Amino acid sequence: MKILITSILTIFISINLVAFNEGIKEIDLPELGDRVSGAVSSDEEKAIGEMFLQQVYSNAPLISDPIIFEYTEHLIYRLSEYSQVKDRYFKILLIDDDSLNAFAAPGGIIGVNGGLFLYSDNEGQFSSVLAHELAHLSQRHFARNVLKSQDSNLASALVMVSSIAIALISNNPNAMAVGPAILQSQSLRYSRLFEKEADRVGFANLVKAGYHPESMGEMFENMNEIRRLSGDLPPEFLLTHPLSSSRISDAFNAAENLPTEGTKKNSLEFSLIKARLEIYYENIFQNSVRKFRERVNQDPTESNLYGLALAHQKNNNYEESLELINRLISSYPKNLVLNNTKVDFLFESGKYEDALVHVNKFLEISPRNYPLSISKSKILLSMERYFESEEIIRDQLLRKNNNPDLWLLLSEIQRSSKNIIGYHQSRAEYFLLLGQNERALNQLEFALKLTQNNFQVSERIMTKMVEIKKEINESRGL
Repeated sequence: MKILITSILTIFISINLVAFNEGIKEIDLPELGDRVSGAVSSDEEKAIGEMFLQQVYSNAPLISDPIIFEYTEHLIYRLSEYSQVKDRYFKILLIDDDSLNAFAAPGGIIGVNGGLFLYSDNEGQFSSVLAHELAHLSQRHFARNVLKSQDSNLASALVMVSSIAIALISNNPNAMAVGPAILQSQSLRYSRLFEKEADRVGFANLVKAGYHPESMGEMFENMNEIRRLSGDLPPEFLLTHPLSSSRISDAFNAAENLPTEGTKKNSLEFSLIKARLEIYYENIFQNSVRKFRERVNQDPTESNLYGLALAHQKNNNYEESLELINRLISSYPKNLVLNNTKVDFLFESGKYEDALVHVNKFLEISPRNYPLSISKSKILLSMERYFESEEIIRDQLLRKNNNPDLWLLLSEIQRSSKNIIGYHQSRAEYFLLLGQNERALNQLEFALKLTQNNFQVSERIMTKMVEIKKEINESRGL
C-alpha cells in the first residue's frame, strides 16, 4: 500500500490544459460506483494528501507572503462555489518558483507557482487554471487513476509520473531524467483523457463564475508563446504534456457565441498581487525601481504605482513608498491589500505606533484577517508586547493549525519572551508538519528537561512524545 501511495502521490502536478471538446456541456460527476470507492476512499485521499503536504513542506520552497496567500485562498474558495467539489476544505500551497505551473492533489490540496501570476495577464486567465485544477478534484481523477492502474498494471508508469511531480515541487533537475520515458507510457495517454474532462468542466465553471469566456483561450496563447520562446528547452510540463496545434482554436471555439456582457477579465487585487510577485522575483532591487519608474512614466496604472512603491521599500526608500501608497489609498480607501501594505511600510520604517493604529483600524473592518493579523503580531513583537503578539498567532492557529509559518512565528515570539518550553513545543509542531519527526522529538526532549516540577506540562509533552515515537516505529516497520 505504501508503495502504491508513493507511486501515485503527485500525479496531478502541472497545468497541462489540453484540447476542449465542443462547447459547454452539462457537468456531472462520473458514475464512479463501488469500484472507485474501493480503490481509494475519500478518507484515504485525505490521508494521502497529508503525506503529500509533508513532502512539499520538506522539499519545496514556499512563498511566505500572507497578502499573496490570502488573495489566492479567497479566489480558490470563490471559484469552488461554482465547482462540483463536495468537500470544500482546501489546503493552499504557494510554490516559490517563477515557472508557469499549478497542481491539484488528493485531500483538497491546490498548489500554485509564483510564475502562474507572472504569466497570466489578468485574473480571468489565472482563474482558468485554478478552475481546471478544481475540476480534477471534483471529478475524482486521483481515485479513478488508481483504479485504472490496478486494472491495467500501470504502477511503474505512475512511479515515473510521480518523479516528474517531485522534481517540479523540489526544484530537483535530477528527477527529470525519467521524462522521455513517460512520453511513451499508457498512463500519460490515459491522464490526458482526464485533462480533457478537466478542461471542459473547468471552462464551464469559469464562465459560471462570471469570467470572460475567452480567458482560458488567452491563457493557452500565453503557454504557446512560452513554448515558442523556450525553443529546445521548454518547461518540463510542456515536454510531458505538449500543446497540440488545435488547443487554442478549440478554446476560443468553445467561447464563441457565449454572452460576454457583464463578465470580467481582471481585478485590482490581481494586478497588485502580480506586481508584488514581480518585485519578489527581482534579485537586484535597484533594477526594480528603474523598471517600475519607467512603467509609471508610460502608464501610471494602479499596479505600476504599487510596484514602484514596493520597489522603493526594497531599497529602504520608505518616504517614497509611503507617498505612493497613500496616493493609491486615496483612490481606494478600503482596499485591504493597499492598506496592509501601508502597515508593513510603516512597520519596516520603524513607525510602530502609526503602524499599530492603522492595522487596528482595518482589523475592526475585517476582524481576524490573516495578513493584517500577522502584521499586527510582528508589530507587537517589535514593541516587546509578547503576550498580545502570541495571542494573535494562537487565534490564527485555531483555523490554520497546519500552517508551518504560523508555528515558526509563534516559536520566535516565545523565544523572545523567554518562554523556552513553549518555544521548543512550537518548534516541534513546526517540524511535525514538515514530516521531520526525529527533529520534533528532539525539541520535545529539550522542553521536557525544562519542565521540572510542572506535572501538567510534562505530562502533555510526554504524551506527545509517545505519539511521535509510535509514528517513527511504524514508518520503520517496527
